[in-house]
Amino acid sequence: MNPLYYAISFLLKGWHSLWTAVGLDAAGGASWALSIIGLTLVIRAALIPLFVKQIKSSRNMQLIQPKVKELQKKYGHDRERLAQETMALYKDSGTNPFASCLPILLQMPIFFALFGVLRSAAQEVPKGVLTQADATQFGEARLWGVPLSSSLVDSGGQASVIAMAIFLVLAMTATTFLTQRQLMSKNMPADALSGPYAQQQKLLLYVLPVVFAVGGIAFPIGVLFYWTTSNLWTMGQQFYVIRNNPAPGTPAFAAKAERDKAKAAKHGELPPTHTEPGEAAAPEVPESDRRSAQRQQPKKQSREQRSKQGNKKKPGGSGSS
Repeated sequence: MNPLYYAISFLLKGWHSLWTAVGLDAAGGASWALSIIGLTLVIRAALIPLFVKQIKSSRNMQLIQPKVKELQKKYGHDRERLAQETMALYKDSGTNPFASCLPILLQMPIFFALFGVLRSAAQEVPKGVLTQADATQFGEARLWGVPLSSSLVDSGGQASVIAMAIFLVLAMTATTFLTQRQLMSKNMPADALSGPYAQQQKLLLYVLPVVFAVGGIAFPIGVLFYWTTSNLWTMGQQFYVIRNNPAPGTPAFAAKAERDKAKAAKHGELPPTHTEPGEAAAPEVPESDRRSAQRQQPKKQSREQRSKQGNKKKPGGSGSS
């Protein structure tokens, strides 16, 4: 964990130097709490490529669900063959069924590294690039009278610590649940709500919040700030992706189609549809064609051409002498 201790402490100290440079108290809880939030934003920005990969894999999982069901019907009697064929399907479609867990799994070491840095700072033991003075400030930093290194289990009966810890644990649990719920309710087609992939999503939906709620009672306030901020980032990032690039056949896809239709109609990009029920809309005729059809100007002729045309209309007019 030492490399992670150095990386986490380096980012924390960098953000702390920035906040103190703009006038915040170096020993205050606000500067260290904002440093934790800044650390979270840097880490989540670095994980954006992984998040994009997760979204693509999740979409592929949704699109191949009909094929997975066909395999289940065909090889349902042979569990081993079903597993082999299913994994072959995942490989051919470039799908990783566990990709949705990767962002969480990769954040766990960072999470525990921050936990270790906070715990050591509470004991005034520096880790990574933090100096003894930094560790002392970090360990004694208070936000609204609540030490960032304290947790619910070691609150000492302080009402302020208990209140903030409970609030942050509930916020962390709720944002974890809502993030997963958002994915299932908005960006999963109806035929993907059953089968092994749906079971995996439901497991994440209900199990993860419980795990974090139970573990959250032992997390320091600073760690709860990190995880809640990370969840809020995930919610916003996922909302943006689902809204602007939804999977086909999902409620989010239908909602985007309606928005695009309304936007096109607002800008006059849709043809008029004043037709009776059951009738096809007549093709729109360009305005230039309508004008030319209403009035056609005769071609201009010279005097000699008009004279020849008049002679042709007279009986025997041409070639007579």
